[in-house]
Formats: sequence, C-alpha cells, structure tokens
Amino acid sequence: MQAVTFTGHGGTDVIEYAEVRDPTVGPEDVLIDVKAGALNHLDVWTRRGLPGLDLKMPHIPGSDGAGVVVETGDRVTRFGEGDRVALSAGVSCGECEFCRDGQAPLCVNYHVIGEHVPGIHAEYAAINQDNLVSVPTGVDWTTAASSTLVFQTAWRMLIDRADISPGESVLVLGASGGVGHAALQIADYAGAEVFATGSSEDKLQYAEAHGADHVVNYEDENFADWIRTETGKRGVDVVVDYIGAGTWRDSIKSLAKGGRLVTCGGTAGPSPQTDIPRIFWNQLSILGSTMATPGQVDDVMALVWDGTFEPAIRAELPMSQTAEAHDYLEGREGFGKVVVRPDSELE
Repeated sequence: MQAVTFTGHGGTDVIEYAEVRDPTVGPEDVLIDVKAGALNHLDVWTRRGLPGLDLKMPHIPGSDGAGVVVETGDRVTRFGEGDRVALSAGVSCGECEFCRDGQAPLCVNYHVIGEHVPGIHAEYAAINQDNLVSVPTGVDWTTAASSTLVFQTAWRMLIDRADISPGESVLVLGASGGVGHAALQIADYAGAEVFATGSSEDKLQYAEAHGADHVVNYEDENFADWIRTETGKRGVDVVVDYIGAGTWRDSIKSLAKGGRLVTCGGTAGPSPQTDIPRIFWNQLSILGSTMATPGQVDDVMALVWDGTFEPAIRAELPMSQTAEAHDYLEGREGFGKVVVRPDSELE
C-alpha cells in the first residue's frame, strides 16, 4: 500500500509518499480503508523530532483520519465490515490508577497514534477498536477526518480542566489554528464571552462568524494591553494558550484575579519565561491538558456530527503532497485544518 512516511527527522524534504508493507490486523484491531486524514501541529513536531521521541523508522504519521472498516480481528466486538469510523488517537493502558479513576489522559503509559506509534496517513491502517468512534451516515469524510483530535482536546481544556461557566470571559489565542478554532466554538457554546486573536482580517472575520465577541490582530496590537482595555483593566477568566514561549507572559498578564490559563502545547516554543509574582499575587491557576477521556470524546463528537461544531478546512491535498500540507501549517496560512486524502481515493 501507499503511505506517508519519513525515515529520519528534519524538514519537509524527509516526507515521502511511498510503498510500505500492508498493516497486520491483531485480534482487537480494525482494518480501515482510509478515506481522508488531517494534519495537526503534532505532525510537524513529530517530523522535526520531539525531544525524547524514539520512533521505529520508517514512520507513518497521522493522528486524525477516517474511513470504512474492511476487516476485523477475532476479538473485535464494537465494529463490523462496512462501518464508518474515525480515529481517536490517545492510547491508555486501562489498568493504572489514573485509568481506573476515569482519567485516561493521565495514564502512566499514555501515548498517541501517529506520534509514538504508526499513524493513519496511509491507504489502510490497523487500529485497536478502542481508538475508534462511529461516524454517522451523512457526515462527510472531510469532517470525520479532521475533527476528533482538536475538538476533544479543546473540549477537555475548557469544559473539564478550566470548568468554564456561562457568563465567564475566555481569550482564545491563535483562533485560526486547529485547537484554536475548536476552542472558539466550544467557549461560545458554553455561554462565555469570547475574545480571540488572529493575524489577518480574514481570520478575524472567521472568528467573529464562529463565536468570537471581540477580536484583535496581534500583529498590530499587543493582545494583553487590548484585553486590559476591553475589560476595564479586569482581565479575562480563562486564557487558552497552546502557543507557548511567545505569548506566555502576556497570557498571564491578561488574566483576571483568580483566573485560569489552560494549555495543551507550545507550538512557538515549550520553555517560556513566566511571571511568578503575578501568578501568586493574583492567585492564578496554570492548567495542563492533553486529549480527552472516552466519555468526553463521545460528548464533543456528538456535537460535531450534528453540526453544532464545524471544523474549518484551509486546504485539501493528495497524501503525495503532504510536504506542502506541512508548509501550510508552518506558514500559518489559512484558517483551520489541512486534509490529506490517499491518492487512490482521488483517481
């Protein structure tokens, strides 16, 4: 079969669309005829080589994708041939104290399909049944393939970790990104007053159309100063910051007393300077979050499937052009997700 691969870490020149061995279907695995996949910044970091990441090469990336079941292992009970499914990429052991407590993302052996083990950006993929969700008839493959990772991540960040309430204020940084545009919609759905940042007029218009009450171009104005002005120096209750080093101090500065900063990553750098006196004096909370529990995935995906939430798509490309798809992400072009389809699906 054909698959997106890389045999070493580096720039986009390491990406190939090549012939690889067909996947082996284990007893609890489902073989998927992949109809579409989608990229996340996680794919960029995996390609570059995250610190401590030890991959078996060649590596097939991809933590988002969807398709049709064509074969099932002997112990599969949840799916049958012909079912429509999408990947939910977080893998937990199911046995440690955190898994037993219903907090799978805290699992001591937690890992992510596409990051630590082979992913789904291929013509076929063998995935454990526990890492699949059903896709209703009528949901298009673009939506199915591009939704699960960012919407489950943003849902856990805002609904579980930050525990936002109606009437609270939420600032979403980078509202044009995958997690950002999902957080924007979820904050609006939860009844929050939503502030959003973007780098162009088009991105800000999209943000306003999808839940933002107030927007600012961070290229033209410091967003922390803008927040202080917009809120009468109060600040916001919650900041969603997955950008990291370049925004961290201003994110903390944007918070009201008792506010919460929630993060799931650092696309612009993982080691920011921080303002410890402001944190303790204003009694702020810094909350980390990763992926979601199975129940949280079910809750948020039901709202994607019924159209309440809408994944934005900035581009759709053949998998053979995945290097170009990485360029879209690294260049911050467009709004939302980049979808890739097996070349055989486009013939």
